[in-house]
Amino acid sequence: MFFDKLKPVVSKYVLIALAGLMWSAVGVMLCRMAYYWFKEIGWFAALPFGLLGIVLSLAVYFFGFSGIARKNIDRICLLSEKGCIFAFQAWKSYLIIVVMIAFGIILRHSPISRQYLAIVYMAIGGALLLASLHYYRWLWRLLILKKPYLPSKEV
Repeated sequence: MFFDKLKPVVSKYVLIALAGLMWSAVGVMLCRMAYYWFKEIGWFAALPFGLLGIVLSLAVYFFGFSGIARKNIDRICLLSEKGCIFAFQAWKSYLIIVVMIAFGIILRHSPISRQYLAIVYMAIGGALLLASLHYYRWLWRLLILKKPYLPSKEV
């Protein structure tokens, strides 16, 4: 009971906004790193790598992150009106995040050329950025349009 009083509680709308902001911030950070790595090799040489990164980001978005974002929104919307501030991600997702951060650190310290790493960073960053739009759309739908929550399969 003591720990329940310490738990930071926020509305589910704040959780949706936090999730969107987090996905956007990480997406922008990864794309920014890719941008600077592409900039080092020159724009003409970076163009094919950048285009590949964009195509891969669309694939990662459509086949991966958009579904994860929709499931996360469904999970948040099914919570009671207020939840723990850390519930903007499912608990098992925190483990995945730690693994992804560790993998990113390993890649950055590997002998792999930065131009190839930039493709991966752009693919993941772009997909995160695109998937974050799902959160903003739902926030708009719930708060501004005052439409009721419908599971993502029915929208």
